[in-house]
Amino acid sequence: MGDINMTPLIDVMLVLLVIFMVTAPFMVSAVRVALPQADAQLAPPPPAPLVVHIDKTGQVFIQDRALDATQLRAALSQAAAVAPDTEIQLRADAAVPYGRVAEFMALAQAAGLGRIGFVTEPAPQSLP
Repeated sequence: MGDINMTPLIDVMLVLLVIFMVTAPFMVSAVRVALPQADAQLAPPPPAPLVVHIDKTGQVFIQDRALDATQLRAALSQAAAVAPDTEIQLRADAAVPYGRVAEFMALAQAAGLGRIGFVTEPAPQSLP
């Protein structure tokens, strides 16, 4: 048999044609609206995140400065007074006990900061 079998090619082409016919109306269905103009103030930019490190000994660092318990309370209260929606980016060492992290979270919440993000490192990829 010296000819190319065209049946699989035609089947694939027809399936693609059906897919494009179904999806084409969704891509061009934009409604044109003339929006009114208004003199409004721009929304203020979100506050910069507060970066907190807890090392393996349990010592807390804010912006790379070591703090004791009273300084930590004061710094968190000050950050909450400036911007209550400030996000805390918590970088705790893997060896830190869960209780120490929970204590910090309680201090942050008592100060008025409820948005806490836990920063982690990506796991190493294993080869298949």
